[in-house]
Amino acid sequence: MSESANGTGRTPGGRFTKGNPGGPGNPHAAKVAKLRAAILRAVTPEDIEGIVLAMVHRAKGGDMAAVRELLDRAIGKPTDANIAERLEMLEEAARRISEQFGEEAA
Repeated sequence: MSESANGTGRTPGGRFTKGNPGGPGNPHAAKVAKLRAAILRAVTPEDIEGIVLAMVHRAKGGDMAAVRELLDRAIGKPTDANIAERLEMLEEAARRISEQFGEEAA
């Protein structure tokens, strides 16, 4: 249970000393947990289905915000990488694999 020389509860390398609990944690975590629990008690699976169906309807009607949100939730947000470049790399890799296995099969 040694303390560092400067009384911070850390070693000179910045690590917590033995017996240091590591801090108070997130002071808002208990409140957020209570709010989340209240939401989960109030919202049914049918409510979620209705919300999603409304979002699908709005997306089909051309609401681009609904389209983005729906696709982000369903398949994930697009990456910052150039999609066309990634596709070309994947196609090239698939071609090489196909040629490799095609040659082995012959």
